[in-house]
Amino acid sequence: MDKVKIGIVGAGWAAQVFHLPVYAKLSEAAVVCLCDRDKSRVRAVAEKFGIKKFYTDYQEMLAVEDLDVVDICTTTSAHKEIAIACLEAKKDIFVEKPVARQYSEAVAVAEAAKKSKRKVMIGMNSRFRPDTMILRSFIESGDLGKVFYVKTGWLKKLIDERVWIKYKDKSGGGVFLDLGIVMLDLALWMTGFPEVRRVSTANYSHKTSGVEDSSAVFLSMKNGTTITIEVSWSSYIENELFYCNVYGEKGSAKINPLRIHKEMHGSVVNVTPGNIDDASNLFRRSYENELKHFLGAVRGIHPVISTVDEAVERMKIVDAIYKSATREKEISFK
Repeated sequence: MDKVKIGIVGAGWAAQVFHLPVYAKLSEAAVVCLCDRDKSRVRAVAEKFGIKKFYTDYQEMLAVEDLDVVDICTTTSAHKEIAIACLEAKKDIFVEKPVARQYSEAVAVAEAAKKSKRKVMIGMNSRFRPDTMILRSFIESGDLGKVFYVKTGWLKKLIDERVWIKYKDKSGGGVFLDLGIVMLDLALWMTGFPEVRRVSTANYSHKTSGVEDSSAVFLSMKNGTTITIEVSWSSYIENELFYCNVYGEKGSAKINPLRIHKEMHGSVVNVTPGNIDDASNLFRRSYENELKHFLGAVRGIHPVISTVDEAVERMKIVDAIYKSATREKEISFK
């Protein structure tokens, strides 16, 4: 396979700001077509990025084009339908997070993937930040000892370009499905995906109606680890806050900026590697690393990271998080 032939469905914010610019830099990528229901938008975006063919119907695109993969950047409500159609057409797929609006939809995508035997990767770009990859390597090597607590969060203003994110029928939820799922995945990935024992959630809607704009989540894991997550579109802070603090029996660490401390000979020592990029560059590089990894998996170079099966388990936890908030009670897992 000389170049991976890519069709992108969804010409909105995610495609324009991240996916298309990254693919333009990758020698192994060839974006041959673009699809969006908005004809004027898809035409304009295709012209901007030098894409010769565009469609307003993804079914027509699948019928006409000889594609290796489809990259799905639509509203979350469309993920299940488009993903299953692409898998039935024997295409490998990349799906921007979250995989679906709820657990049952995620299961349907996973079952279609298993039946088609195609590769599916779910967008979780924070795993591909250079600082998070370094931190995870320290955890895996045992430098921090057994991790017992992870405190993580993301507080930022709601991006106006994604108006649909505030409507539950389109998004499936509010700030937790937008930002919280990223922090949940990061915490689970850092700790080796322990099983959940119980979850407790408080959601708030200060500036939104129908979905939450702030969320606080407490997760107790079966291996004894505790995870807390706070996310908000409406917190009164000067600058965006994105963090993941990890506490182990032999050391602790955090990202943004990356700092790693451990006990050595009775003293606390800073063992942070040098030459870490600034925050904005880390975010950009995360998408570059992520999409390059996806193309490598399609080419058979390595297995997929951030699989659809992981996404299903993640959505099971998300469903429990929303159930806890609605019922105002703790939810236990069997």
